[in-house]
Amino acid sequence: MQGTDPAAAEPKARSTAWKTAFRTVQEARPPFIPAGAHAMILIVEYPPGDPGAPPHRHPGPAFGYVLEGEMLLEIEGEPPRPVPAGEAFWEPGGDVVHYQDGNNRDDLPLRFIVTMLCEPGEPMVALVDEAELARRSHLRAPRRP
Repeated sequence: MQGTDPAAAEPKARSTAWKTAFRTVQEARPPFIPAGAHAMILIVEYPPGDPGAPPHRHPGPAFGYVLEGEMLLEIEGEPPRPVPAGEAFWEPGGDVVHYQDGNNRDDLPLRFIVTMLCEPGEPMVALVDEAELARRSHLRAPRRP
């Protein structure tokens, strides 16, 4: 029969590569998962030097991985820290304010992927206004010089 490759009909032998293919980049025990939560995976892209989203919160935990560039991450109670490409991060969500997720580099774009566990009927991002930020200022970690 023309066009039929006999080798294609035979199942390919499975390699053992899968035994070393997995690499844990992060483990975390989130404080809660909203009842009836659904998962959402997002890719976020900011141009060089972009400050990212304004202060906000998420209804559930978020787990991320920086694909390209370097994020400046600041979550309530933690000092701002750089998260370079190849590193993971997470935030608990709920009542915790996410102050920064901007691009920490002026010369490269930032791309990261986030898996969020969202509460049904709630927006995945809720902005925090200046009055609330002022009331919660005692919860923000001191900034390093």
